[in-house]
Amino acid sequence: MVQDEIRRRNLGTLLRHVHLGGSASRAVLAGRMGLNRSTIMGLTAELSAAGLVREEAPTDTGRAGRPSLLVRPESHQVYVLAFDVAVDWLVAARVGLGGVVLDRRRAPRPRAGADLERVVEVLAWFGRQLHEVAAPDSVCVGASASYCGMIRPGDGMVRFGPDMGWVDQAFGAELSRRLGLGLPVSVGNEAHLGAVAEQQRGAGVGFQNLIYLHGDVGVGGGIIVGGKLLDGEGGYACELGHMVVNPYDGRPCGCGSRGCLEAEVGERALLDAAGRPAELFGRDALRAVVDDAGRGDPVARDALHRIGDWLGIGVANLINLFNPGIVIFGGMLRDVYPGAAGQVRARIAANVLPVARERVRLHTSALGDDATLVGAAELGFSALLADPLGTLAATTAQPAAGGSPRQRQPVPSPDRPPGAPGRSARMTPPAGP
Repeated sequence: MVQDEIRRRNLGTLLRHVHLGGSASRAVLAGRMGLNRSTIMGLTAELSAAGLVREEAPTDTGRAGRPSLLVRPESHQVYVLAFDVAVDWLVAARVGLGGVVLDRRRAPRPRAGADLERVVEVLAWFGRQLHEVAAPDSVCVGASASYCGMIRPGDGMVRFGPDMGWVDQAFGAELSRRLGLGLPVSVGNEAHLGAVAEQQRGAGVGFQNLIYLHGDVGVGGGIIVGGKLLDGEGGYACELGHMVVNPYDGRPCGCGSRGCLEAEVGERALLDAAGRPAELFGRDALRAVVDDAGRGDPVARDALHRIGDWLGIGVANLINLFNPGIVIFGGMLRDVYPGAAGQVRARIAANVLPVARERVRLHTSALGDDATLVGAAELGFSALLADPLGTLAATTAQPAAGGSPRQRQPVPSPDRPPGAPGRSARMTPPAGP
């Protein structure tokens, strides 16, 4: 039993290396894992026989002699369905092993209050479409979603989503039921998943301690400590947007408090400071303020600087508390930060202990708006990476509604919801700031 557990763990570790790091030779994998080549060869053979990896010769090595075979993930054969629920849009994607977005769908999400039924309807529709067009011999090993709210671990219950009025909504269970593929849907908080994604594939690669701030209408956060997500006693940790930074005359917050970080730096705070009318909202309205500030408009510039000062106070507190190696700004904060960087850095210089600020880096998200989707995909792959052969066997044996997971279910209606098919893409970071 001990040997079986060691082998299972080694299979998962090897698969994780090629999933996150891309193709690698047996020699490189042996060095990373501290195992001899014959052991690596045996592990690779098992994963290859299961259809999880393949070995092939590299192209154009430029070296004489027989090249070492590379171990590659079977990206087109093994995939997860990943969903991202933001305030203003819904995204579904088929993501292959190795982090390749094979296909995606996107639809707008109106700000219409508690909308569980519509969200589930659209995402389930997209998920069935993505499953239907996958190769007949491919296998879906998981389904997972990112949601902009507080998620109860284990069952995907949205305990509180203040921006859209969700309270105790059984999102994960309802989406799993409507998908009808025999797969549970794991759900995570968007900022938590964004932090994991940036640490594994984005601006935080190589950092064991990082803070990720995600702006949507409000502000969420994820903190990685010692390479692990800080999740708290009940899974509700890192609600950084509800850190009180202005307790005396702060703006009202959707959580019921006043002066929270998200109330002072969120979408409405910036638009109000810039004098924009209440009927203007969303990412385009926010970017218009940023663009106007960049062109020298004094009102827009002052608004951006005001937001930057409050953001700097929040970031200074977080650096003093957690001593991160990097602070990453994602979501709408990716648009705001470049124009507010001076105020943020000034607050850090004035309010952070010298020994804590001397090494910290500030960076915008390298994964952009895909950060939360990438994080959702990684959540979907977690079971496979922990126990590759066991998870694959359980997935292929589990019957879906109306057939096995390998059988494509017919799309039930020709009427598609709003949104157009996306493009194939790879989860590699765009150019940094």
